[in-house]
Amino acid sequence: MPDFNSSRKNGAGEMKVFTTVKELQKALKNVSRESVGMVPTMGALHEGHLSLVRRAKEECKTVVVSVFVNPTQFNDKNDLRNYPRTPQKDAQMLEEAGVDYVLMPSVEEIYPEPDTRVFDFGMVDKVMEGASRPGHFNGVAQVVSRLFDIVKPGKAFFGEKDFQQIAVVKAMVAQLSLPVEIVPCPIVREKSGLALSSRNQLLDQEHRQAAPHIYAILKDAVELSKESSVEDVCKFVSDRFQKESSLDLIYFSLVDSLTMQNVKTWNESQSVQGCIAVQAGNIRLIDNICFR
Repeated sequence: MPDFNSSRKNGAGEMKVFTTVKELQKALKNVSRESVGMVPTMGALHEGHLSLVRRAKEECKTVVVSVFVNPTQFNDKNDLRNYPRTPQKDAQMLEEAGVDYVLMPSVEEIYPEPDTRVFDFGMVDKVMEGASRPGHFNGVAQVVSRLFDIVKPGKAFFGEKDFQQIAVVKAMVAQLSLPVEIVPCPIVREKSGLALSSRNQLLDQEHRQAAPHIYAILKDAVELSKESSVEDVCKFVSDRFQKESSLDLIYFSLVDSLTMQNVKTWNESQSVQGCIAVQAGNIRLIDNICFR
């Protein structure tokens, strides 16, 4: 665990960094739940995370950010081991953004005992990311519910790049009857269109140059959908990735934005989202775009 000063200056006063749950809870003891906004992160922060922080600051008096690489949501040990970790840089970025409290805990702090809870979200977590990464969303539900129990926020802010994750978190909040509002926030993109992700920094040069094609293909698919069927759009995306030698399509799904279930026709859902996962060398990238 890195050595941090307990307090760091920011534009709004002092940002306090905690490595233990007890210290953070002591600091929040007299803060009303309704005034607390939380941004859960796994660190390696970028502008996408900072956009969540800014939204939290707009809507909440007190902003808490967690920086924790959660082991229970990784089904690939190599992915967990290689996940980027930049705690000193993260703390500096959060300090400059005017965050009030930061929690950078050890695994033992979050899980003093193994978390054996198994959540059942019906089919919401069984498709797309859930199908490709068994156990991933159960781990997400474990850590987010644990963080909510620690911080007790009135609102929590999540980026829409992880579109299915937001649906899972909302289902978890409803299932556990937690008094927290989940606030989805728009995807932040590079000028190239590539969705910002901590994993982007792991891309080699070849795949870094190819990765923006993901969003370009999604945009072309949206245009095509105005005069084509669901089946034709899915074939179009698949065919386009066949021509991308540096990118391998894991899945592309046109789904109802609430249930995450595939649609067969445009009129069977009021809100259709196109969700995609792509393998770029050793790095797995996800993105999504609204079709209807």
